[in-house]
Amino acid sequence: MEPAFDTFPKLLERNAGRHPDKVALREKRLGIWHTTTWREYRDAVRELSLGLVSLGLARGDKVAILGDNRPQWVMAELAAQAAGAASVGLYQDSNLNEVAYVIDHSDAVFVVAEDQEQVDKILDMIDRLPKVKGVIYSDPRGLRGYKHPLLMSFESVQARGRQMEQARFAESVARGQGEDLAMICYTSGTTGFPKGAMLCFRNLLTMAGSLAQVDERFADDEFVSFLPLAWIGEQMMSVATALSFGFTINFPEEPETSAENIREIGPHSLFGPPRFWENLTSMVQVKIMDTTPFKRFMYERLMTVGYRLAEFRFNREKPTLLWRALYGLAWLLLFRALKDRLGVSRLRSASTGGAALGPDVFRFFHAIGVPLRQIYGQTEISGISCIHRADDIRFHTVGKPIPGTELRINERGEILSRSGAVFAGYYKNEEATRETLEGGWLHSGDAGHIDEDGHLVVLDRLKDVLSLADGTRFSPQFIENRLKFSPYIKEAVVVGTNRPFLAALVCIDSSTVGKWAEKRKISYTTYTDLSSKREAYDLVQKEIDQVNETLPKAARIRKFVLLYKELDADDEELTRTRKVRRAFVEKRYEGIISALYGEADHIAIDTEIRFQDGKRARIQADLAVRAL
Repeated sequence: MEPAFDTFPKLLERNAGRHPDKVALREKRLGIWHTTTWREYRDAVRELSLGLVSLGLARGDKVAILGDNRPQWVMAELAAQAAGAASVGLYQDSNLNEVAYVIDHSDAVFVVAEDQEQVDKILDMIDRLPKVKGVIYSDPRGLRGYKHPLLMSFESVQARGRQMEQARFAESVARGQGEDLAMICYTSGTTGFPKGAMLCFRNLLTMAGSLAQVDERFADDEFVSFLPLAWIGEQMMSVATALSFGFTINFPEEPETSAENIREIGPHSLFGPPRFWENLTSMVQVKIMDTTPFKRFMYERLMTVGYRLAEFRFNREKPTLLWRALYGLAWLLLFRALKDRLGVSRLRSASTGGAALGPDVFRFFHAIGVPLRQIYGQTEISGISCIHRADDIRFHTVGKPIPGTELRINERGEILSRSGAVFAGYYKNEEATRETLEGGWLHSGDAGHIDEDGHLVVLDRLKDVLSLADGTRFSPQFIENRLKFSPYIKEAVVVGTNRPFLAALVCIDSSTVGKWAEKRKISYTTYTDLSSKREAYDLVQKEIDQVNETLPKAARIRKFVLLYKELDADDEELTRTRKVRRAFVEKRYEGIISALYGEADHIAIDTEIRFQDGKRARIQADLAVRAL
């Protein structure tokens, strides 16, 4: 990190000066890609920043940002930081209570909301947000009839900024220092309300520079920003690393079109959580199910070649001439077209993090020639602390510490780390800060060990490494990841603490299982109806049986039930980053779990569910308990 460029706004000024006409941001709107150069990016940030200052934004204030991934999101973030304020990101699908908690807890004085949907959330609870001085929207559609004293458009704030003395922007940017608070990034909140991690520019830029030493980035790279910008993983790539190296960030037209837009761009680097890579794998498997017997036969034979070459790489062995020739043939016949279809034909760097990735998914991508790496980190260390090296990839580990990061395991088996990227503490929570930074080390809360080659092996959350009644230790997450490799299983929760055996609550993937049912002329109406079908149980049982064969006898699933609904973040069963709130789920479904350990072979359900729009519906179902 160069002292002269130790903040995001300073890096923006640098890039605008060095490469004024180079594309910095690209967004697809109404089917057309629109570009923003580094000079235009800087000018937009300057106008918005000065406009916010004219409205009363002061150094040390907070600006909350709510919406999908758009250029205006990152512009608002840098505009706040240029004025000496900090940004606070919110997940676009957060409900009213979650939005209200984060805005109020962070003491945000302005809220930048993308569109009518997000503005409605804020105005519906504006009485609960007394600190908010203004609500700024970037998409005016549907808002022309809105009259509220706090409501204003993105363009109107920029217009105010253009009326101010432009030199004030340069002066404000120059005042910034690496130790200034850049953002408050709220954690997933798997155990309750999220905590606000305070990250300064030095934290984020130290991480970006350290990561680039083992996973290179270049100014002419293309990157697609499709994960929520409120998540530290996306901030790590789309803001900290992009500003450091000056590459182009691309924004999909809608979250639903991200896969198609990724294929159009053909990014050089791609970062996604396990669910992203699992979905790509499931998509391929579903397509293969629908293809002709001959194509399916060829796919299976050529994938065998890919898996064999992947094993050579994992074992750091040189493949024989015969296997190299076979792989070349497989490349021509299958892998080249498959990579193009998935949008990864130009991919030089592929990484996953946020949770453990199933080894079968890892093998799949290496088999087709995608150099997927596992990373490990958390919000409190600015995103990353470990990553696989390009020539030393092992799917059961998360690699070695990046340069500048120290790692050790304490007596409880907890992973501890120390580096310049470690956060300053939790906002307004000194007790949690002391516990997390005890002894000068970041306590991750994860259980793991370091193998003989220096690779970190992450087992699970420390509190989630559980024991059966006979003392057998097991990791629910490891088993759940194996189950979710199946295209038919969308989510699984393995239970068994202090019980005689393991059981599982399984959510089917309605689209995949639905297509499977239609091909077999099995009629159904709703998700609840489909998940209760005997044929669906038989299908899922085969998948669980296959996973059980790979597990020790004591850690095999003995009973399972197909849930009548998907786990949902709006029902507080998942975090906004799709992590299971295990304690909450076990409490909500404690009646079903108790029945799994009883003698009953059916469970009568009469409950109420809540939809995203706040409406409620009653569900009555008869769940079968399947013993294995």
